[in-house]
Amino acid sequence: MSEPKTPGNLAARVRAVYKRRVGPAEQALMLSWAAFGTTFGATRAITHLLHWRDSSSGGSGGIVIAGRHIHHYNFGIALLAGVGGVAVHGQEPWRQHPLTAVSYGSGAALIVDELALLFDLQDVYWAKEGRTSVDAAFGALALGGLYLAAAPFWHDAARELARTLPNG
Repeated sequence: MSEPKTPGNLAARVRAVYKRRVGPAEQALMLSWAAFGTTFGATRAITHLLHWRDSSSGGSGGIVIAGRHIHHYNFGIALLAGVGGVAVHGQEPWRQHPLTAVSYGSGAALIVDELALLFDLQDVYWAKEGRTSVDAAFGALALGGLYLAAAPFWHDAARELARTLPNG
């Protein structure tokens, strides 16, 4: 006879589902999407903080080297170049390694966050038009990707949660 499905053992049951349903490929996808969402959110928060702070103090914000502002998409390109090097090198243990997956997701987010600059070749980062919709779209993209990367896990985890609820 199986143990009762209670809130107290829900975490253990979800961990069991994770172990049963999430292989190395799914884990890499989940980590990439989680890193994308986290990096995108953190980058937006940091840039807004810098913009707010520098608009009141007259500073330039961000990273400035020899008087030139270094955009964060450059770091994203460097991360993706590193991930590409790992992929081309082809050593299996590194291709789906958590660090490779996180680097890919973070690098993609840093680039996507400044996509308007890359499209227009002008620094339009703080232009009001479209920023809200772009932010919302990429937030949805991050959450949707995290779901799609491991749909079987999320379905089984939801079933475990439903089994915990009264009449479940």
